[in-house]
Amino acid sequence: MGFEYKDNYEVQDLVEIVRMLRSENGCPWDKVQTHQSIRADLIEEAYETADAIDNNSSVDMCEELGDLLLQVVFHSVIAEETDEFNLPKVADGICKKLILRHPHVFSTVKADTPEQVLENWDKIKMQEKNQVDLTDTLKSVPKAFPSLMRAQKLQKRAAKAGKGSCDSADAMNDLVKSFNDFQNEKSAEALGDMLLSVTKVAHSCGINAEQELASSCDRFIERFEQEERGNVKKD
Repeated sequence: MGFEYKDNYEVQDLVEIVRMLRSENGCPWDKVQTHQSIRADLIEEAYETADAIDNNSSVDMCEELGDLLLQVVFHSVIAEETDEFNLPKVADGICKKLILRHPHVFSTVKADTPEQVLENWDKIKMQEKNQVDLTDTLKSVPKAFPSLMRAQKLQKRAAKAGKGSCDSADAMNDLVKSFNDFQNEKSAEALGDMLLSVTKVAHSCGINAEQELASSCDRFIERFEQEERGNVKKD
């Protein structure tokens, strides 16, 4: 099996490389992988890409986006082998979705603000997914999301249905109640409810709970380092 080396490669070259790796005479590791076996790799590469974005490093972003693209191509080639779908089908699907969900650009619908765009997007998405009510939209939030992210997204969608108050005072009252319940019960379920109430407070204040917890973790490490290395004077 020949292979042409180039100075510059394109997306189709990546597809062909993965096909070669998956072929009978390819890589022993690559050719036995499945959607399930590389699922964690996809998540890991997405987080590493996010980390490169947070670090504002264009060099790292370029590299990590390549790693993420490899995962998209890898899954597409695996599916191609059983005639489920392929990379062109993936591209076709996302192009059609973007055109359909941007009628203010590709059709005659009027949307002058980001808020109007999101409102139209949600309505079109509900139609696409055959979601008959907002409960269906809650159920559609992926369970694979980090729990804090999933919880806040649920709060956001519940608020749209009028079932979750956006008022910060109400949200704080719920948090106090859930904290008291936990103090009384000391149960895992009560703790989970308290964490859910925290995300409601975050949503009501316009704060991204996932990002702020990450920032708090960073601050915790910094304080720990200062204490351990004697930079903080103790009383």
